[in-house]
Amino acid sequence: MSKSEKIKSRRSFLNIILGTSIGAFFASVFYPVFRYLIPPENTEPVPTSVVAGTVNELKPNSGKIFRFGRKPAILIKTPQGELRSFTAICTHLACTVQYRDDLEHIWCACHNGHYDLHGKNIKGPPPRPLTQYVVNVQGDKILVSKEA
Repeated sequence: MSKSEKIKSRRSFLNIILGTSIGAFFASVFYPVFRYLIPPENTEPVPTSVVAGTVNELKPNSGKIFRFGRKPAILIKTPQGELRSFTAICTHLACTVQYRDDLEHIWCACHNGHYDLHGKNIKGPPPRPLTQYVVNVQGDKILVSKEA
């Protein structure tokens, strides 16, 4: 093997080592960033019903935010004493809604969206009504569940 062939052989070996190490460096930097930006799928089971509170907890013309799985929901006791529940996520930009006793309806503070006591959008930018849940009273507990 001549001297020029040995140099070419060393040079190609060094190019392979250098290229591999640069590739490994970029992989070690960008893989964690990629895993952070694309999180794994949620495998947490979604409940079909939850205990939202007790009967004596809410007075007429009031509302309460509670967790329905990983998302907020709202429980309302109307001025007439009926219990109603909806998702508490505004259909406009996914802000959390709240009950306004002075207006006697559900209100989204983000962009002044208004919903009536049946979850129907009545004013502002929300494009769709709120998803309604089924409310049942068992003893002194209020159970909220998704419609079947």
